[in-house]
Amino acid sequence: MKCHIGVALLVACATMASSAMAQDVRITQDLDKVSVNVSGVNVLIERNQNQANRLSSEFTKTSRPCPPFCIQPMTLAEGVSTFGELEVIGFLQDEVAAGKGLLIDTRLPEWHEKGSIPGAVNLPFSTLEDNNPFRDEILRALGANDAGGSWDFSKVFTLTLFCNGPWCEQTSRAVTALLEVGYPPEKLNFYRGGMQSWLLLGLTTTNPAG
Repeated sequence: MKCHIGVALLVACATMASSAMAQDVRITQDLDKVSVNVSGVNVLIERNQNQANRLSSEFTKTSRPCPPFCIQPMTLAEGVSTFGELEVIGFLQDEVAAGKGLLIDTRLPEWHEKGSIPGAVNLPFSTLEDNNPFRDEILRALGANDAGGSWDFSKVFTLTLFCNGPWCEQTSRAVTALLEVGYPPEKLNFYRGGMQSWLLLGLTTTNPAG
């Protein structure tokens, strides 16, 4: 349809243009999608374009027994930043892509395999606790150095950690374990919304639901 000058047609064309724009589900007004190179692999993050889409998984539940599924605080510890979705995406673009940061999924492997945030590494919360015989190897992999009998965290990765949502304590436990061993709080970020918020906003996962 060609839009010729004329009030009626002008209104019709404006309505058509508005309807077409309404079908475009963007991340922000100025950002439709993000492509990030993570360890040599390009990952794409965008939002589900189906405006009739609804959650149909376990993330539709509103009530779980507390404990253990208690509402987590907005701030886990002094110096630990709390992130929303845009900050997570920015972290992937700025820190992870540059090899300076890691996005950590603190859930158990069976949950991670159901779907996670693109670019995330699965590091279950329990592996960071001091009763894990391989905990020190994990700290070294994160950049810590225990030469001289004490841990040096000056060259560690910056981490953004998440789990299933504001009712999930797994990230809280992981952050607590890292802080107790001396990991710098300014090197830790908490994505409180986790998978519940990520999915609720229709953002890409590594294993999108059909």
